[in-house]
Amino acid sequence: MSTSASTPAPAAEEPVIAQRGPYKVQLLAGYRYAWCACGMSKWQPFCDGSHTGSKAGLKPKVFTQDKDQVAFLCGCKRSAKFPFCDGTHNKL
Repeated sequence: MSTSASTPAPAAEEPVIAQRGPYKVQLLAGYRYAWCACGMSKWQPFCDGSHTGSKAGLKPKVFTQDKDQVAFLCGCKRSAKFPFCDGTHNKL
C-alpha cells in the first residue's frame, strides 16, 4: 500500500527591504504612480521594472493621485496600507 506524500506549497517570496523607514515624496494630482513592491528598484520608492526577475505577486502598486500632497511611502515593503507607510518598519 503506498501513501502519497504531500508537498508543501512554496513560500511566497518576501520583498527586499529597500529602507527601514518611509520615503518622503511630493505626489501631484492626476499623476499615475507605480510604487515598488519588490524592493529591488533603483528608483525607490517607485518601480523601475526590476520585479520582472522576481516571482509572481511582487508587482508594483499602481495608483493615480487625487490631490497634491507630501506623502510618506513605505520603504520596508511590508505596510498594510501600501503604498503608504504605517510604521511596520519599526517592528522589523
